[in-house]
Amino acid sequence: MRELASFANRLILTLVLCGASAAAYAESDPAHGMNLFEECAACHSLEPSIHGIGPSLYGVFNRQAGELADYRYSRAMKRSGIIWTADTLDAFIADSQHFVPANRMPYAGMPDAADRADLIAYLQQILK
Repeated sequence: MRELASFANRLILTLVLCGASAAAYAESDPAHGMNLFEECAACHSLEPSIHGIGPSLYGVFNRQAGELADYRYSRAMKRSGIIWTADTLDAFIADSQHFVPANRMPYAGMPDAADRADLIAYLQQILK
C-alpha cells in the first residue's frame, strides 16, 4: 500500500510539472522564437524529409531521437532513447553536448531559458 501511495505521489508531481511546463511555453513569444529559429535554419529544415547538416525538425515532437530512416544520426543520438518533448528539446538546446554526450551537433547552446521557451513555442506553433 505504501508503494502505491509513493507511486501516486510521483505521478501527481509529474503531471503537475508537465502542466507547469506546458503553461510556460504557452506564455512564450513565438514571434521572437521565429527570429531565433533563423540560427537553427542554417542546419535544420521544417519541411518533411528535407535535411540539411541536421535532420528535418518536421514532426519532431513525440518522435524518438535518431528515428528518421533517411538521415544519418550519430550513434550517441540513436542510442539516447530520448523522446522529443518541449522539455527534452529545452535541455538539448541549452547544452546539446551535456544532454547527449558525443552527438554531432556543433552548437554552443542557448543559455537563456526565455529564448529557449520562445523558440520551442514557435516550433510547437509551426509544427502542429
